[in-house]
Amino acid sequence: MEQKEIWLTSLITETPQEGFELAIRLSRMGVKSTQPDMEVLKRLRQEYANNASDLTAASHVIAINFQTISAANNYWR
Repeated sequence: MEQKEIWLTSLITETPQEGFELAIRLSRMGVKSTQPDMEVLKRLRQEYANNASDLTAASHVIAINFQTISAANNYWR
C-alpha cells in the first residue's frame, strides 16, 4: 500500500489571505486526486482555462473551500 504525503495538518490559518491560499490548494489537490495522470491534466488545462463556465465552476469550488476554512477559523475573530 502506497503511503501518501500528509500535507493537510490543519484548517487553521493565521489570516484570511492564508485561508484563501489554503482553499486554492485544497481545490487543486482535489483535481489532482480525481485525475492523477499529469499528462491528461496538462492536456485538459488548455480547454478549461479558456472556458468561462469552467472557470466559474473552479471559482465556486474555491469559494466553498474558503467558506469551510473561514468557519474553522471562526471567521478570524
